[in-house]
Amino acid sequence: MATSTIVLIVVVAVVAVLLIAGLAWLARSERNRHRRAEAGTIRVAAKTETLRVGQQEAQADGTAAQARIAKSESEDWAAQVSGLQQQAAAQRVEAAIAREELSAQWDRADELDPAAPTPDTPKCADHSQPQHH
Repeated sequence: MATSTIVLIVVVAVVAVLLIAGLAWLARSERNRHRRAEAGTIRVAAKTETLRVGQQEAQADGTAAQARIAKSESEDWAAQVSGLQQQAAAQRVEAAIAREELSAQWDRADELDPAAPTPDTPKCADHSQPQHH
């Protein structure tokens, strides 16, 4: 083979290698460009989603605050109900004692003057019932 043929083969081989390397570099650059564009799209979507999730978290925090307020109010109401129930029970005890004292007064009045029943209630042997005024 002649030297010029060898040089031509080497030049063609070098050009082919350079051409393949150039095409590979272009393909890689194009792939990187597409990846950057896709990453940018994902970042925009993630930013939008981050805002939405932040709003959801804020809404959840607001609902939790409302729940704490409602719980506090219900505890206040429960305490008020308990106090009123205790007050009612104490009033019932006081009324029962007063009823017994009143019955004793009727009995005493009947002992002092058994012939004089009150005009609006007939004489009755059992004064434990609320028949007297």
